Amino acid sequence: MAASADPQRIVIENCSIATVDAHDTEYASGYIVVAGNRIESVGAGKAPEGLTGVVRRIDGTGHLATPGLVNTHHHFYQWITRGLATDHNLFNWLVALYPTWARIDEPMARAAAQGSLAMMVRGGVTTAMDHHYVFPKGSGDLSGAIIGAAREMGVRFTLARGSMDRSEKDGGLPPDFAVETLEGALAATEATIDAHHDASFDAMTQVAVAPCSPFSVSTELMRQGAELARRKNVRLHTHGSETVEEEQFCKELFGMGPTDYFESTGWLGNDVWMAHCVHMNDSDIAAFARTGTGVAHCPSSNARLAAGIARVPDMLAAGVPVGLGVDGTASNESGELHTELRNALLINRLGAHREAALNARQALRLGTFGGAQVLGRADQIGSLEAGKLADLVLWKLDTLAHSSIADPVTALIFGAAAPVTLSLVDGKPVVEGNHLTTVDEDAIARVTRDEARRLAQIAAGA
Repeated sequence: MAASADPQRIVIENCSIATVDAHDTEYASGYIVVAGNRIESVGAGKAPEGLTGVVRRIDGTGHLATPGLVNTHHHFYQWITRGLATDHNLFNWLVALYPTWARIDEPMARAAAQGSLAMMVRGGVTTAMDHHYVFPKGSGDLSGAIIGAAREMGVRFTLARGSMDRSEKDGGLPPDFAVETLEGALAATEATIDAHHDASFDAMTQVAVAPCSPFSVSTELMRQGAELARRKNVRLHTHGSETVEEEQFCKELFGMGPTDYFESTGWLGNDVWMAHCVHMNDSDIAAFARTGTGVAHCPSSNARLAAGIARVPDMLAAGVPVGLGVDGTASNESGELHTELRNALLINRLGAHREAALNARQALRLGTFGGAQVLGRADQIGSLEAGKLADLVLWKLDTLAHSSIADPVTALIFGAAAPVTLSLVDGKPVVEGNHLTTVDEDAIARVTRDEARRLAQIAAGA
């Protein structure tokens, strides 16, 4: 809903500001005025005089204000299977964990979503997404449970309603009891869109069509999934080019590499974003750039599963939209997007471009505006500009951890994880003083621990 004629205002002053706008405008000391759920003005010096309806003034001395972080790839349910299969590559890791994941139920999904969201939000994420693709028979309303957890947290959210219909008997990786039918997956995905997708400017919940991956999904589900998404005018998401094993799988099964396969099924376009994209050649990158297909870069997960180093500098140079993703916490146990800002920069410097791969401001852009681009919301979030939604973070940089780093953006990206003094989503505080305001963190820790134990017991007795 748009701001009213005489809205309540929050004024933040005396902070450094990195707007991440088209010109990378920054202010050494500036202000932000929030009116209702919109950013009303941003600038240098003090806020304008004579503002009405001011309900709160915040002295941001010693802080950096940035757009809220945007997470573009995750699997919330994995929160309750952290720390398992720690020395596996992707395919072996999936085979090891699918039997456990295929026994989740609605209480588990809700608890895992709460844990995943809490960890991200307290670390500066204001827009989250979840790619959920495991729907065991009789498990309850998993999509509703996940969306409910995001709504309770107060975070902006995209549910990528996933699906799998290629099981072991069809040459896929998931066990037979872990997949849906083609017809069932399409019907359930459409029902989720109808029930939950909000296409408005300030939407808090959106839905994308998201068959899991080439090695767990039939070609027909890919094709019909793309057709469904475009008929319903929603975005498309899947995993792509994550490992060399995936490339070999596609060539053996389809006679072509992943990018050509995606194009043959309607899965390249400016309404599509894919997770990982580690093993991309020049032709693949050119195809993504030509079609506007986006990428969710997940550096920690890529390293954890020994997938490789994605060619992010080359993608950016070609004009490919790139955002950051935590990925599921069974392959990135910290579950924080802030660590991905730092790891994206450091890991990419191990690649061909070395020290020229990424700098601090490029990393910040990946985690904010880049993420907004791949989620199709760049006109609404991802930068601090008048008229955009009031999703922003105030990072505390005047403690010992950052005290001797003069440049605040360098301090945020290269330094230790910075405390979040304030995080606003839609103009409302979700973090104050490095603590969540909308939920009880200790209660979430207890329930996620209990549900993890329950899942382990069920899996052990299966």
